[in-house]
Amino acid sequence: MKKVGLALGGGGARGFCHIAFLEALDEMGIKPSIISGTSIGAIIGGFYAAGYSGAEIRAICDKIDIWDINKMLDFKLFGDAMFKGKGVKKFFDQFIKIKNFEELDIPLYVVATDFWHHEEVIFKSGELMPAIRASMSIPAIFEPVVFDNKVLIDGGAVNPLPYDIIRKECDILIAIDVSGRPKIRRQTQMPSMFESVMNTFQIMQDSILKTKRKISDIDVYVKPDLVGVGILEFFRYKEIINGVTKDVEKFKSDLTEALNKGPFAFLNKLTTNK
Repeated sequence: MKKVGLALGGGGARGFCHIAFLEALDEMGIKPSIISGTSIGAIIGGFYAAGYSGAEIRAICDKIDIWDINKMLDFKLFGDAMFKGKGVKKFFDQFIKIKNFEELDIPLYVVATDFWHHEEVIFKSGELMPAIRASMSIPAIFEPVVFDNKVLIDGGAVNPLPYDIIRKECDILIAIDVSGRPKIRRQTQMPSMFESVMNTFQIMQDSILKTKRKISDIDVYVKPDLVGVGILEFFRYKEIINGVTKDVEKFKSDLTEALNKGPFAFLNKLTTNK
């Protein structure tokens, strides 16, 4: 059977919709041989790589209420960011007891950014949680992580959709882009300070991805039409995950087509339908 690689992009709360695509993979009986993730993609990818099914991850999220979100978004009065990020770590530790990458059911690559050296840092061995925590350190939102003698920030600064780092490890490469796009209320409306920072970061990420797609191919690319969903609007979880139904159906169709290409396609069909 062809090896399937799965890349999960960053996008804050928009990344909740990754779960719907994981459920689709489970329904199709397809287990990725490798996963890569940036930011929220690293978090969801961490759960999936640790052995949770898409449905189980959804069930965990279904139990999260506004008070849980408040605990995760541990506000800082002063300093380098709005939130400490320790609340997210506590949430992750509550469900995943795995400490190291080597213990995961599926190999996982997590992307962070070396702030001072402007370089991509790829974690695939050693301690799991510091890598994931670093990968989700959105500038000015979550404080950076000091790990392995580096100051690390969100992986989206260098690789918002890290499919290229696993391209050689699989035959069929899936990339799920949850960057979304802002809702334009009026063409000449001035953005708020927060919108300026977040959307500028998003513009840079879009530019990185457009350039990268010209030199590195994807077999199944998905970009749900997530319009006007803020990066911190985690309270819109159900709306986000239920809003990608049509995207999921197209994803399943595109993936089936990709798997059925080639001289040994019939073997893929037999293995997938077991």
